[in-house]
Amino acid sequence: MPTTKKKKEEETTAKPKATFKGKYFYANGKRKTSVARVRLYKGEGKIIINDKPINEFVSVKTMIGLIKFPFKVVGADKQYDVSAKVVGGGTSSQAEAVRHGIAKGLLEADPLSKPSLKKAGLLTRDSRTKERQKPGLKRARKGPQFSKR
Repeated sequence: MPTTKKKKEEETTAKPKATFKGKYFYANGKRKTSVARVRLYKGEGKIIINDKPINEFVSVKTMIGLIKFPFKVVGADKQYDVSAKVVGGGTSSQAEAVRHGIAKGLLEADPLSKPSLKKAGLLTRDSRTKERQKPGLKRARKGPQFSKR
């Protein structure tokens, strides 16, 4: 039976999933409305977020440094491969959620690294989120303009 044109297109456009094999350490990272599910594998320092290498996922170099910061604190720069799935929020929020997940994953991998991660503030979930809009107001706190007469 001949394959249809549509099937051929799907086969050529399908991206090969870059997955790692073996035992891993799992952690969730959160920031604003972003949630990152992070897996740390023993490896050589590859970071893949949403099936893309870190350079494709994040274009700003400062955010790449932000994501890799937990490894520098612990001194495990090239010891772990990272596979992360991130949903919600914007790019900055997603990068910080991945950083939080990596820090929690490193804690799972090596409980002795807790003091250094805690001192750097990487284990604390940043709970600042957008405030909800209240009834009778235009935004969270902005009220309608008051007219005296």
